[in-house]
Amino acid sequence: MLIRLHESTCPGDLVIKKLLCSPDRSGGKDVSRLGAFRVSEKLAFRVIIPRRLGISRAVLRIQKDGSFSREDILLEFCESHLGLDTYGTEILLRVLCGCEEDGLFFYELLFIRGEELLYTDTQNNVDFRLSPCSKGRFRLLVYRDDFRTPGWLGSKIIYHIFVDRFRRGKGSISLRAGVVIDEDWERGVPQYGERPGDDLENNVFFGGNLWGVIEKLDYIASLGAGAIYLCSIFEAYSNHKYDTGDYEKVDGLFGGDEALDKLIEEAGARGIKIILDGVFNHTGDDSRYFNKYGRYPGTGAYQSKSSPYYGWYYFNNYPDDYRCWWDIRRLPKLNHENDICRSYFAGQEGIGAKYVRRGVGGWRLDVPDELSDGFLEDFRRSVKSVSEDAVIIGEVWENAADKISYGRRRKYLRGLQLDSVMNYPIRNAIIDFTLYSDGKMLYNILTDIYSSYPPCVCNILMNLLGTHDTERILTVLGDAGTDSMKNEKLATFRLDSEKYELAVRRLMLASTLQYTVYGTPSLFYGDEAGLEGGRDPFCRMPYPWGRENTELLTHYRRLGEIRTRGRVFDGGDFEVLGYGEGFIAYERTRGGERVVVAANSSDSELSFRLFGRQVDLLTGREHCGRVTLEPISAVILKEI
Repeated sequence: MLIRLHESTCPGDLVIKKLLCSPDRSGGKDVSRLGAFRVSEKLAFRVIIPRRLGISRAVLRIQKDGSFSREDILLEFCESHLGLDTYGTEILLRVLCGCEEDGLFFYELLFIRGEELLYTDTQNNVDFRLSPCSKGRFRLLVYRDDFRTPGWLGSKIIYHIFVDRFRRGKGSISLRAGVVIDEDWERGVPQYGERPGDDLENNVFFGGNLWGVIEKLDYIASLGAGAIYLCSIFEAYSNHKYDTGDYEKVDGLFGGDEALDKLIEEAGARGIKIILDGVFNHTGDDSRYFNKYGRYPGTGAYQSKSSPYYGWYYFNNYPDDYRCWWDIRRLPKLNHENDICRSYFAGQEGIGAKYVRRGVGGWRLDVPDELSDGFLEDFRRSVKSVSEDAVIIGEVWENAADKISYGRRRKYLRGLQLDSVMNYPIRNAIIDFTLYSDGKMLYNILTDIYSSYPPCVCNILMNLLGTHDTERILTVLGDAGTDSMKNEKLATFRLDSEKYELAVRRLMLASTLQYTVYGTPSLFYGDEAGLEGGRDPFCRMPYPWGRENTELLTHYRRLGEIRTRGRVFDGGDFEVLGYGEGFIAYERTRGGERVVVAANSSDSELSFRLFGRQVDLLTGREHCGRVTLEPISAVILKEI
């Protein structure tokens, strides 16, 4: 079975079609929009060329990542029909990989026309044009046969909580020395420096804790949540907790180990799993491991070379010259080449496995670009030995299939490391579509990611619009120039009523896209309530209990309901039907079910034809024949 990717115009407005199929998938499943396959699969490449183009030969040129040699495979002539010539070849991926079980390859098609040589050029790993020189090559990711990702995450959403700012719950807590509580939950402003990056104590808290999360589990469940991702909760000096002091203790201000155990139990009773934040690249300088200030019992690495933790860190000139994450002195970097250090986190009895045994549903790994392949592989092995259903999500900001960090090609999605990543590329594309009507960019990014990652990864990608590291999405969509504002102004900045109303409409559009493309939507606490805020720390304001934007909250609950009830959103196929300036439409299909999503980010009405009677799942409105999209709106259409 031959599968057409996408048509592409070549010189002279003639059309070439690149066909791709996998005979191993049910006798020839459509894989035209994919670019990642299991190592045991066989791929059939076909090229259909108009005879009048004058092509005499077609060649597949393929090169393994990291290799200086390339292989040119002459495509065999298959047939000629109605003025179209077909050339093709088949490739066994296991043979391509050689002795390895996975790999990354780059390929292009070459066409010989007389003395002229033409190359394919792609920007999104699927569509292509012809070029007189070699430019954008196609990416082919080969992953291990045994690679599986947890399926439980597909139909629900992830609710992302920065614990100190979510809710003050009524439960036992304990305070460490140096903690300051800001009692003004409604009007308080997080501690900030004069300029971004200024050194701060970060010791002012608002008092949110895990007991508060427990109290609001029914609320979280009403949003369609199947998982709660908690920003770092381990004992640490700061309010953000990314300077871990002790990985074996939940911070007392959050309710300690007792509160976590209770949260796991109560959330589980509602079908919700807890995902913890794994900050394993660095610790705090105020920790049991480094112990720069002597606040912990025992001897830390900073205190003595005879400390059991001395080899866990990189000292250039002991004790004050040591490697840190991004040169932040409070965050000394861990040395995972030290076997004891590595085993502490990624061994069979390590921190990763320990908390999964305790009942958590998995981990989000902070800055995995800083972690070695060996560490990630050990970590996955240890966690999966406890539960295959435990999810491992990496904080990767770019395309994770061919990411290079510190001069090394990463192997995140080949089956031995991560299950999923935070989907920042699609976040950025949705924002650009919503603000600037860039339908082409959104199409290209959606296509590129979908054709880069294994399908089991695409099904559970962590699709986000806001996080604890980004401006509040409502503030971003207000487009008020907050990027250039000084911290003093940002501390109290709020959108005016006109911009706020526009931002709400834009967010309803953007979130509809976020919830309906492939992957799992992640909702940052308070976005559903209309919370505003600029860059860190102003994106981490306390949740506005009792002051929520009810229009947004109703919208997010409806999106959560649509996702949990629609089978197409749980691993269904994805295909873009059309796009343009301010417009995109795509379909999700699974079995006999089909849903069409269309979005208009422009200031004018748009209309398009769709056969049959359709109901918009967002509003319940029925459409027949023609669908009209109001400015800055979207529909989720299902045939009735």
